[in-house]
Amino acid sequence: MFTRRTLLQAAAGLAAVAAMATSAYADWKDTYKELTIAAVPDENATGTERRYEPFIQYLSKQLGVPVKLRIANDYAAVIEGQIAGNIHIAQYGPAAFARALMNGAKAEAFGMQVNKDGTKGYFSVLWVKADSPYQKFEDLKGKNLGLVDPNSTSGNNVPRFAMNKMGIKPEEFFSNVVYAGSHENAIIALQQGQVDAAFNWWNDDKESMLMRMERKNMAKYSDFRMIFKSDMIVNSPVAMLSELPDDLKALIKDAFYNVEKNDPEAFKVLTDGEAQPWAPATNADYDVIVELNTFVDTLRKQ
Repeated sequence: MFTRRTLLQAAAGLAAVAAMATSAYADWKDTYKELTIAAVPDENATGTERRYEPFIQYLSKQLGVPVKLRIANDYAAVIEGQIAGNIHIAQYGPAAFARALMNGAKAEAFGMQVNKDGTKGYFSVLWVKADSPYQKFEDLKGKNLGLVDPNSTSGNNVPRFAMNKMGIKPEEFFSNVVYAGSHENAIIALQQGQVDAAFNWWNDDKESMLMRMERKNMAKYSDFRMIFKSDMIVNSPVAMLSELPDDLKALIKDAFYNVEKNDPEAFKVLTDGEAQPWAPATNADYDVIVELNTFVDTLRKQ
């Protein structure tokens, strides 16, 4: 039977719990007055900023502290930023995240991109111009190849793994191998004739870097032809510093997992409406990519 004393004791207990929660909330805000999220380069800086701006506003509102976007110059900058602890949340490519872990970053994946059809993978593809004579890898011997970045999954590591299986040593097979710096730049280099073929990411006929560029009137999908498609690659992760307080981590996860429900317009701008919200992920989901990076490292030493 409840008595006045037991009710008062229960009320006091609940008040203590609430005070502890409030104190913990205040404590992390005292330490983390501002949070930084970084994105790996994919398109040009202006396009990335436009894409992320509503999402950054949404995160600031959900987390209760200002969130700023850092547009990195390359994948290595994101990796170094998380190793140094200057980047609290990072949107990675799979190989870049694996490289961060291999280099000692105290980061934990908590979300994985999900495609519009519910799948959680994408492909590395090789594009040539539609009116070019190239139909297969062998036709490109002595030509110029465009890659993306040394830490790009679809723009470097998977291509090198695939070419090794074919017995192709890129720096010997092609007359020139160049890193464009971003997926968008790789397409532009091919478009302008600076390279004869370029690797890039591709989900399906409806979503890829090339399709994004068509939506921005920067390229025509039909002007290019795919002559290679890799096996499926596990989708990209978003990761946060392991040292963040647990209550802040919970807020970050909730904000990412429920963005489409909480702010559908921000999510639509971020993804062009071509994705589902992030699904939970862990570092173990990228063990296979760590193995891929290790293998590609051995190729570079040969």
